[in-house]
Amino acid sequence: MKRSATPVVLLAGLPLALVLLLAGCASSADSEGYYTVKRGDTLYSIGRDFDQSPANLRSWNRLRNPDDLEVGQRILVRPPAGVVARTGAGQASRPAAAAQASAAAKPKARAATKPAAKAQDDDDAPAPAPTPADTKLDWIWPTQGKSAPSGDSYKKGIDIAGSEGQPVVAAAAGRVTYAGHGIRGYGNMVIIKHTPQLLSVYAHNKTITVKEGDTVTRGQQVATMGNSDTSRVKLYFEIRRNGKPVNVMALLPAR
Repeated sequence: MKRSATPVVLLAGLPLALVLLLAGCASSADSEGYYTVKRGDTLYSIGRDFDQSPANLRSWNRLRNPDDLEVGQRILVRPPAGVVARTGAGQASRPAAAAQASAAAKPKARAATKPAAKAQDDDDAPAPAPTPADTKLDWIWPTQGKSAPSGDSYKKGIDIAGSEGQPVVAAAAGRVTYAGHGIRGYGNMVIIKHTPQLLSVYAHNKTITVKEGDTVTRGQQVATMGNSDTSRVKLYFEIRRNGKPVNVMALLPAR
């Protein structure tokens, strides 16, 4: 996916591992390959900025919980020596390609590349099935309309078509952890945290009717449907567990 040349304003810090896309202006790494986390950064936005998968960044930095980035934290954004990285576009980066060639020439170095298999971008895989704990929240549909898997390959939720201005509601009770327009490709977006593991995403809204820190009930309106950062009126909806998208259709009631 090509990066947009349009600058995006950084908003409040986003506790989403996801997602989600580049937030803010172009960033740079120091001579050692480290990037310093800034306000509004997420593991996904950093990965997008440096063309690395979030899985790579988690592995290289030994992050147990990718949601717990802190302002000022240094994140390695270039492949360690001998490790083959997969970029956000699914191609080997130049430093990684060189490391791969070196490993092929030296059999003893091949063992160093094995951990990279675990660091490949798991966003390419289908969203996993929900666990029994996920179903305890008694989810509801966030809006009315025909649904389909998202047309954006990097998104693992669903698009729900509808009319501009129609209500968008919380699919389960929780706390609003993000409400704004700071993530490129998602428009006006709301994120609700339901449990320490689960959160839901509501994107492309026309207006947002809640603010960060608000506690919302199941079915409470949080936005109105729109077409911000997309070509048609729709709601993009996603549910994530520990920063990874799950199969939304397996959680929402049949209709």
